[in-house]
Amino acid sequence: MSLPAELQRPRRAVIIGAGFGGLSLGIRLQSLGFDTLILERLDGPGGRGYQKRTPDGYVFDMGPTVITVPHFIEELFALERGHAQLDGEDFPQSVRNAPRVTVGPSGGPHTQRYVNLVPILPFYRIMFDDGTYFDYDGDPQHTREQIRELAPEDLAGYERFDRDARAIFERGFLELGYTHFGDLPTMLRVVPDLLRLDAVRTLFSFTSKYFQSGKMRQVFSFETLLVGGNPLSVPAIYAMIHFVEKTWGIHYCMGGTGELVRAFERKFLELGGQIRYGAGVQEITVTDDWGQAPSPLRPRVARGVVLESGERVPADLVVSNGDWANTYLKRVPARARLVNSDLRVKAARQSMSLLVIYFGFRDDGQPLNLRHHNILLGPRYEALLREIFGQKVLGADFSQYLHVPTLTDPSLAPPGHHAAYTLVPVPHKGSGLDWSVEGPKLVERVYAYLDERGIIPGLRERLTHSEFITPDYFAGTLDSYLGNAFGPEPVLVQSAFFRPHNRSEDVKNLYLVGAGAQPGGGTPSVMMSAKMTARLIADDFGVPPSIRR
Repeated sequence: MSLPAELQRPRRAVIIGAGFGGLSLGIRLQSLGFDTLILERLDGPGGRGYQKRTPDGYVFDMGPTVITVPHFIEELFALERGHAQLDGEDFPQSVRNAPRVTVGPSGGPHTQRYVNLVPILPFYRIMFDDGTYFDYDGDPQHTREQIRELAPEDLAGYERFDRDARAIFERGFLELGYTHFGDLPTMLRVVPDLLRLDAVRTLFSFTSKYFQSGKMRQVFSFETLLVGGNPLSVPAIYAMIHFVEKTWGIHYCMGGTGELVRAFERKFLELGGQIRYGAGVQEITVTDDWGQAPSPLRPRVARGVVLESGERVPADLVVSNGDWANTYLKRVPARARLVNSDLRVKAARQSMSLLVIYFGFRDDGQPLNLRHHNILLGPRYEALLREIFGQKVLGADFSQYLHVPTLTDPSLAPPGHHAAYTLVPVPHKGSGLDWSVEGPKLVERVYAYLDERGIIPGLRERLTHSEFITPDYFAGTLDSYLGNAFGPEPVLVQSAFFRPHNRSEDVKNLYLVGAGAQPGGGTPSVMMSAKMTARLIADDFGVPPSIRR
């Protein structure tokens, strides 16, 4: 498709980071007619979604593994140069009413050209400390049967929760999901609805209104931990996750999430974009309108970036898919920052960090009593969350998310073996813990738990591969402030208008995308963030309606 005359000479965009946010936005900017360069400090794409291949034949997704809302993926793969699909309904009736796929490939025709998405059932096996479990698959009847078995007193409460969570989903996700809260009036207009839906109280308090059983309160509140949120402190608007999953299901990309990352990279390159790996950005170049050093009294404009090698890369606009805090603290001169000052950035609450163990083990021929996604809850829930997020200490016990993708996709391990990772929420580096000491100790405790509880019987004797990352990896390799794993913690005072804005308040032509910006963490939100940011850029640079459609 040929471009209109007004965009025959595309403007240059530089994106810092080839994570989900950077790649998604790169695809969108190319469709808008920009000339886009992505700079990535790692040796390959993905960022937090980097995929590691080991010499002994294992493939590990190092980050996101839960894929929801395949419509978002289909839309990206459908984009063409000069046809951006920014205007119009974000959730047309065909998407809202689409039946959840339970067998066969997922996604639309464009997705199927690039990747093989398959549905995962159950969504999660949620295992309690007493050995009982709840297989959550989004099916209302099956959900009721399991509640009847584990907590019959909560059947009526489930019906009320389901009704009220649906209302939050319809307003908070379908209607407001793509709203960029760039000013206070936009925020104030939705406050009455949030109050009416009781969506501003904490999620755990919200679920506790409906469920008496501690188990059910955990089942219907744990999901925010997968996007960096403490159920005890995130607002109840996050109850919509329950319906996001129920509506479109949970999916897996054959070959791992890394295969989806590479497909996004391929689509971006097909649209004419460029990527440079091993290209860490040291500084975002900021001057005033006349090329002078910025000051509080003169306009501040992003002009490009300086790489760690010293090379200067000019640009008409710069977008950071990196950590929000370190983008400002490390890469934008302090004299150019009035709103995002050091004081404000350092005062923000950061999400927790993670210890993630990547391991391979021999298949002993006995079926595992596990599913693709497993949530292993410890004996304490509220107390453990307070220790991680508030006190920032390591407790006597832990909970974990155990991912065993070879139950779906044996190609990720050598024949006769399984590849797995288990993720343990831990405090970020503000705790002062020495992870070179605490990391190996916690890894051994986790292996002992999986082995001695019979979750993976004889694991330590069957191990053939083992490695792990700690908050040090997030702080060092991923350049994340305090080693946070998901950006600013999504508490009420750091949500919507109060979350970092996708258009910088300090520097013209500087933008943000990804988990640290609006709307927040998680792969669906990051793809939504890319569309939000693309709209702001299209507005600022006067992209004509003929291209936005």
